[in-house]
Amino acid sequence: MRRVLYAFLFYTAIGLFSGFYYRELTVAHHFTGDTQLVVVHTHTLILGMMMHLLLLPLVKVFKLSSYYLFNWFFIIYNIGVIVTVGMMAVKGTYQVIGWHVPESFAGFAGIGHTIITAGFVLLFFLLRKAIIKDPVKKD
Repeated sequence: MRRVLYAFLFYTAIGLFSGFYYRELTVAHHFTGDTQLVVVHTHTLILGMMMHLLLLPLVKVFKLSSYYLFNWFFIIYNIGVIVTVGMMAVKGTYQVIGWHVPESFAGFAGIGHTIITAGFVLLFFLLRKAIIKDPVKKD
């Protein structure tokens, strides 16, 4: 449960910093167009902070961290969020600075979203296992 709390705090800090980074970078470069940096802040706060905030009571009530599948979910989901947010931040920085954005950046962000989806699937199976535990047999 402690690592879920620390992940919540980590993503809160990164989410708030990304909003500050977006504001200061665009002001410093007098940038007024569209950039991927706009959504880094919200992606980090929703996929990172809010997800772990919602996960805290589930871990407590259903003792999710005692299940083997929880470790897989936690690692895979967080890798997906970090890859997604990281690639969005790099692409947005390239756009603000005026550098050419390689086409592969969108692909890497898509891979991050796919990894997040795999994490959600693992969470579903984990919750299913924790909620159903020992089904009652009907005669």
